[in-house]
Amino acid sequence: MSVESELDLWNTLSGAELIKAMGEGRFPQLSEINDYIGQSVVDAESGRVTIDWTPEEKLCNPGGTVHGGYIAMILDNAVCLAASSTLERFIPMLTLSLSVEYVRPVPAGRTHRVEGVCVHPGKTRMLSNATITDADGRLLAQATASVVPNQAFAR
Repeated sequence: MSVESELDLWNTLSGAELIKAMGEGRFPQLSEINDYIGQSVVDAESGRVTIDWTPEEKLCNPGGTVHGGYIAMILDNAVCLAASSTLERFIPMLTLSLSVEYVRPVPAGRTHRVEGVCVHPGKTRMLSNATITDADGRLLAQATASVVPNQAFAR
């Protein structure tokens, strides 16, 4: 994709539309970390994002399950994307607070569903929730976060 068409997408798509474009490969990921941790955007609409997450063994702790820091990272990605999806134009978020509840161990090598929902799309501060579930729909972890738009990207 040319830089000009990426700029066109950046300047014309809503937050949710740009997130979808990232998932479809029409717009580059903002960070290579998404590939490293095994994140793939499945869908986005205003206030909601769906991510498939397939963590590899390299993300495991010595006990053989996915390290809690990576679990927090994917939940943070989901809450931030959910908040960004509510905007007229995409702006990455900065996390003010993130509270994670680890419910069950997260095994590597399996695809998990991560859902983020923006429950308060405020003008200056937003509140989002996210969950990770396994293939059977069982809750593995959840988070609540307070985020703000990163003004370095404002246009």
